[in-house]
Amino acid sequence: MTIDWSWIGDHTDDLTTLTLSHLQAALSAVLLGLLISLPLAVVAHRIRPLRGVLLGLSNVLFTIPSIAVFVLLLPVSGLTRTTTVVGLTIYTLVVLLRNTVEGLDSVPAKTKEAAKAMGTRPLRTLLTVELPLALPVIMAGVRIATVMSISLVSVATYIGDGGLGQLFTDGFQRNFPTPVIVGVVLTLLLALVADSLLVAVQYVLTPWKRRRA
Repeated sequence: MTIDWSWIGDHTDDLTTLTLSHLQAALSAVLLGLLISLPLAVVAHRIRPLRGVLLGLSNVLFTIPSIAVFVLLLPVSGLTRTTTVVGLTIYTLVVLLRNTVEGLDSVPAKTKEAAKAMGTRPLRTLLTVELPLALPVIMAGVRIATVMSISLVSVATYIGDGGLGQLFTDGFQRNFPTPVIVGVVLTLLLALVADSLLVAVQYVLTPWKRRRA
């Protein structure tokens, strides 16, 4: 299996466009998943009977094959980027929701009691005490969800989207391995770069862990 390097040089602009499109779809799904999972996780953390329901529902959604999710969304949003982002968001929820709940559970009860004793209101306690202390666990979920989303974007090729996944389809249809190899390499690089950046973000946002170290 050989690589046609001239093909890469001739398609630099196309590769850049597909890479940016791939990244935009993945990050949009993770951000939307965070916006949905954070309030749901707070509810699951505060109202114990709902914890099993919410986590169970997210697990059920995760078991649906990705292609089936996109097909089910087609009558609603059609062959659009919205279908891709919503489908990917569904898969991020199981990771983000569970990790956020576990992060909130990991906050010591004495810490919350101390905040309450100081007259801090529940919402402020959540925003200034619980979520910051839960951040390492939440960020672990964000990292997993981001890498997972980057890998799943390619599946959306079946509905006319898919970012770098279009290279796989093109290569297989023409029996031309270069686009397939380039697509795999770029997808791996995106995942590695995104994960490294998230590690750096977590490092910046958790200064107390650096001082403890």
